Amino acid sequence: MRILSGKTTALALATAVTATLLTTVSGADAAVGDLTAPARPLDWGPCPGTSLDPRQECATLRVPLDYRDPGGKRISLAVSRIRAERPRERRGVLLLIPGGPGSPGLDRPTTLGKRLPRSVRDGYDLVSFDPRGMGGSTKADCGLSTADLALTASRPWPAADGSIAGNVTTGRRLADRCARNGGELLRTISTVNEARDIDSVRRALGERKLSAWGVSYGTYAGSVYAQMFPEHTDRWVLDSNDDPDPERVARGWLANYTVGVEDTFPDFAAWASDPDSPARLAETPSGVRRRVLDLAARLDTRPLPWPGANPPELNGNVLRQSVLNALYSRDNFASLAKLIADADAGRVPGAVPPDPTQDTMAVSLATICNDVEWPKSLPATAREVAASRRSHPLTAGMPVNVTACTFWHDAPRDKPVRITDQGPSNVLLVQNTRDVATPYAGALKLRHALGDRARMVGVDAMGHGAAYAAGGGNACADRRVTDFLLTGERPARDVLCR
Repeated sequence: MRILSGKTTALALATAVTATLLTTVSGADAAVGDLTAPARPLDWGPCPGTSLDPRQECATLRVPLDYRDPGGKRISLAVSRIRAERPRERRGVLLLIPGGPGSPGLDRPTTLGKRLPRSVRDGYDLVSFDPRGMGGSTKADCGLSTADLALTASRPWPAADGSIAGNVTTGRRLADRCARNGGELLRTISTVNEARDIDSVRRALGERKLSAWGVSYGTYAGSVYAQMFPEHTDRWVLDSNDDPDPERVARGWLANYTVGVEDTFPDFAAWASDPDSPARLAETPSGVRRRVLDLAARLDTRPLPWPGANPPELNGNVLRQSVLNALYSRDNFASLAKLIADADAGRVPGAVPPDPTQDTMAVSLATICNDVEWPKSLPATAREVAASRRSHPLTAGMPVNVTACTFWHDAPRDKPVRITDQGPSNVLLVQNTRDVATPYAGALKLRHALGDRARMVGVDAMGHGAAYAAGGGNACADRRVTDFLLTGERPARDVLCR
């Protein structure tokens, strides 16, 4: 799950302890409010910013702050589109569902549109949006300090000795700041409300149905929409898929990093031990793993100064987080190898990684904390962290640690949506077999939940994002997705592209 996907820094704020069983609802039960009346058409105009396709247009859509009170206070959603390049061949809208949670979407018709084949661009209006709380939409803000915007503050890495006391302090502080500064908007940010916002976009576009391409967290948001509003889905592509377990939701996504890192680190280790590698770190893959673990342990006790970074040092947890970030794409291998080699030699690291923005942090925290009730037992968490540190040293207990959601001030307003096999058979899942953020094992759980509604195109590859990947993807997977979007035809059974 990104939980911020793609090239941006991954952000997942979750914990996994004793499971809390919740009653879940189907899509028909989850919808609220009478929102069937025709929406006011969008007033399209130029988009803010530079480097956008000049054909991209933007508009502002007013949606209910609280869908239980559709006539009450409203907030703004920023929406964008590039019209189909051949209007006579237009067959509808392809909604590009942002990842994250906490990723903007407004530029996606430009940035992702470049990666789509001409035949898809000819037939679809490409539409996206900034989710409520961020970007050009009405913004959320927890008022976090600069130090609390660091990934190693929001990501719950235990102390060098395994203690979670610091994580408890940080989690309480983040939850308190969000409660104090986030206002009513923060309490409405959830995946269920994102699905309702998507349907508001659909109605404003005047479309009876939408097609979609959702990536990473966008696969969960897309699955929830397809469960709540199945009659409004046309051709539904979900790429790099989140485990839809309604009893865990984002807790499960973070816990899955233990699997994702172990699935993908061997690709880096093989690259970094190859005799022809431009940045060879060891003679064998096991040697690369040992070098990384030894370096992290040394940095736990003797961090290197890193001027301008947040925090201003390279410690063991910053290295572990850097390894996790790099495993999103093979394109990151060279920079990770340089960081390891420089740190091993005692040299100050180079480029400083960016911090998440205030709205990204607020939306990410609010979504994962508002989606599901979180367990509260700190002793159980400490035991699980200790066990995970022993079994998965690359992630050192972080994926099952305590976060702000344990101390969140508000209970979820909506029950998690259970994804089922009840609905149209119009879903195509695309999934790399080695994905650090959304592991193949979790994607198979979504495939199982959807039953005959879905087919899966697996790709024997490493990386987050399987179809139309930047820099050239897998021709077999791209062809399957293109055929589906253009003809509606899916494979007769699940396939694996090699």
